[in-house]
Amino acid sequence: MPERLTAPEPVDVGRFTRLAARRAASWTGSYLRKVAVTDACCALAAGLVAFEVRFGGQAHAVAYLWFALSMPVLWLVVLVLAGAYDPRFIGVGTDEFRRVLNGGICLIAVVAFVSYATRTEASRVYVVIALPATIASDLVARYALRKRLHIRRVHGACMRRAVLVGHADVIAELAALLRRDTHHGLRAVAACVLGPDRPEEIDGLPVVGGLGNVTEVVEWMHVDTVAVLACPEMSGARLRDLAWSLEKTDTDLCVAPALLDVAGPRTTIRPIAGLPLLHMDHPEFTGVRWLIKSAFDRVVAASALLVLLPLLATLAVAIKLGDSGPVLFRQTRVGKDGKTFTLYKFRTMVVDAEQRLAEVQALNESDGLLFKIRKDPRVTRVGERLRRRSLDELPQLINVLVGDMSLVGPRPALPSETDAYAHHMRRRLAVKPGLTGLWQVSGRSDLAWDEAVRLDVRYVENWSFVLDLQILWKTWSAVSHGDGAY
Repeated sequence: MPERLTAPEPVDVGRFTRLAARRAASWTGSYLRKVAVTDACCALAAGLVAFEVRFGGQAHAVAYLWFALSMPVLWLVVLVLAGAYDPRFIGVGTDEFRRVLNGGICLIAVVAFVSYATRTEASRVYVVIALPATIASDLVARYALRKRLHIRRVHGACMRRAVLVGHADVIAELAALLRRDTHHGLRAVAACVLGPDRPEEIDGLPVVGGLGNVTEVVEWMHVDTVAVLACPEMSGARLRDLAWSLEKTDTDLCVAPALLDVAGPRTTIRPIAGLPLLHMDHPEFTGVRWLIKSAFDRVVAASALLVLLPLLATLAVAIKLGDSGPVLFRQTRVGKDGKTFTLYKFRTMVVDAEQRLAEVQALNESDGLLFKIRKDPRVTRVGERLRRRSLDELPQLINVLVGDMSLVGPRPALPSETDAYAHHMRRRLAVKPGLTGLWQVSGRSDLAWDEAVRLDVRYVENWSFVLDLQILWKTWSAVSHGDGAY
């Protein structure tokens, strides 16, 4: 029999959750309507711009003007068929953008096929301008809408309510991640804890029952999502029964696999003997993709060094005039497969900083192997400004050019750090360290040591060229804000 669920002050809580549920439904519909209007405006603008560029005010091109005016309807139909308005992809992940891109490519293919099959003399210039411009402008506009949504979520708006089901330790870990990464749009409002030891709350999250209470909790608290975490008690039959019971409430069910930080292209569902088995491919650290990554790294590094040469010279002069010490700071770091190399950075500390390390050892603010001080007295005035914008790391482009580092990868570690690595942490050494990485775009020095290691391991396990491009894109935002840089 399900355990009896008791709730303090049920009237007040019920009223609050009903209001929250209505708000969640309203913001989802409102956001999707804004997206649809934005899509239509992008298509109309692209069609009219293409018409003006190709035909100007020519009277014989009225047919193309009508086509431009009908572009919004055509584009919305394509996006609906491509699934670009699926609420599951609102504000997180790349599926939304991939579906827009796939829809645009399909539209181009259909227009080309119809034109060829009907022998229609369509203006190639118009098509080449209108359709790609629609795709590009819509991707940019949707990205801008997403960033506005993330800002609203930081302030607690536009969130989906979730109940977490599992053991107390994994619930605490996921709840902490959801509180920190608000852009995912999930707010944990309650927990159903499995096992004999059931606390009253987990880091401020109320525990309102066990496995037998999930459906009751969903109805009582008007939850949008149930997140089931990996646990031995959740058998296939129990999970099936839970899914059937949640169908009546229209509640999303998410199941976390027992895999740590492995997702995306490496995992596929394979039905075997009626069972949906999760197949995990091994990561690839060699082959054509890595040759492309290496070539991309060196071309970008060489180009950046040439373009930034005046800036590098200016920074070098500023450092030299500061205290007449050396411009570059050289330090031994550990690279791929444990091989050491000399890392180059602009010097940001006093010349005798290493000798004065014992004086500031007690001021260490890091909770792991790193040594970090938010206000390190050894940092020079020029060095403080360089660190704030990560300009001190620009000479590492030399390391990328010679092949010791990559543009994107784990943080380059000191030998003293790698000597103390646990077994799972050595996974970071399977690839080249990076000038930037998940650790930098997620908070840098503000991150806890365990979280920084987890991000590095996640990068190694899920590397792709697209992921590298995403990290490079996000690095501009991280550097401009200066979060975690000290």
